[in-house]
Amino acid sequence: MIIKRSLLVSTSVLALSLVANVASASAEQWYFFVKNNSNSTIKRLLVAEPNKSWGEFDIGSGIAPGENTKMLWDSSTNNQQCRQWIKATFADGSESTPSIIDFCQNLDDPIVFQ
Repeated sequence: MIIKRSLLVSTSVLALSLVANVASASAEQWYFFVKNNSNSTIKRLLVAEPNKSWGEFDIGSGIAPGENTKMLWDSSTNNQQCRQWIKATFADGSESTPSIIDFCQNLDDPIVFQ
């Protein structure tokens, strides 16, 4: 009886740890939203840690005027700082003013480009 109870407890602990690992793996999928409030398609979206080179998000053919798009961080960025610069370049040749964003907070509030 003691062996059965011990096996049952061990199995329950293992099952709970597997569920916790799956939940933490999906929670590590960092994202943010971009809203294009301009009259021109966003062609490039660039992000950089302070004092580092700009990295480019793959936005396909662009983010159309009025569009709200969810952007996913690549797992290679997992050890980067939360606070980073972001800017957009547009189809009309203009570029937004770079702004610093804390990408670890307010994940559901879109970054709006005018």
